[in-house]
Amino acid sequence: MSGFVSFVGSGPGDPELLTLKAVDRLKRADAVLFDDLSSGPILTHARAGADLVGVGKRAGRPSPKQNHVSRLLVDYAQQGGRVVRLKSGDSGLFGRLEEELVALRAAGIDYEIIPGIPSAVAAAAAAGIPLTRRFTARRVQFVTGHDAKGLLPEDIDLVALADPSACTVVFMGKRTFPALAEKLVAHGLPEDTPALLAEAVGTPDQHLTRSTVGGLVAQLSQEIGDKAALIFYGPLADLDGDDGDG
Repeated sequence: MSGFVSFVGSGPGDPELLTLKAVDRLKRADAVLFDDLSSGPILTHARAGADLVGVGKRAGRPSPKQNHVSRLLVDYAQQGGRVVRLKSGDSGLFGRLEEELVALRAAGIDYEIIPGIPSAVAAAAAAGIPLTRRFTARRVQFVTGHDAKGLLPEDIDLVALADPSACTVVFMGKRTFPALAEKLVAHGLPEDTPALLAEAVGTPDQHLTRSTVGGLVAQLSQEIGDKAALIFYGPLADLDGDDGDG
């Protein structure tokens, strides 16, 4: 008899931002397959004796292949227990959720999806800014900063991303942002557009860098570091003040 899989969005990393439903599923799980950004104190909610299996993928580091992760998820579920697939942020945002759902459906395994606080929402809250501003930010757009090969995607909509009335959030974009910014400026986005680099959001290492598009290009062209990060640009709220920890 097949088990049951709960896809749990763990939020940005702060265990206090877990939902009650997420904590309940962790406490009842026989196995937890977790991403790197979902490890640490979040796993203290897991049931004693549960199998804890790290399956996270990070750019520039040795990582398990997606087909291996999907196979492992199916194998655990087919043992008949409760399985939690713990993903950072919200599992439906750039989290490779679809591949794992396809694998479960093919194996006839039931599942549920429990949303988590998206890292972009948590980062904006940490910075004390709204994602939308009345009269100036008409929409929010989320975009990935790299494709399956770690390069800037070739099919991105540069006209939309250079829209000065949109607040844009770039996921996994530290390595490719200088190349992206060059294209955005060529499509009319001013280099002095407000920007924010939000690193390690929801963890003790959280750091917020308040800058401009041009300023972030200069910074990331020199050093990118290894912290997971989001990049915001557009009509953000007042970014005056010293850079520093959030």
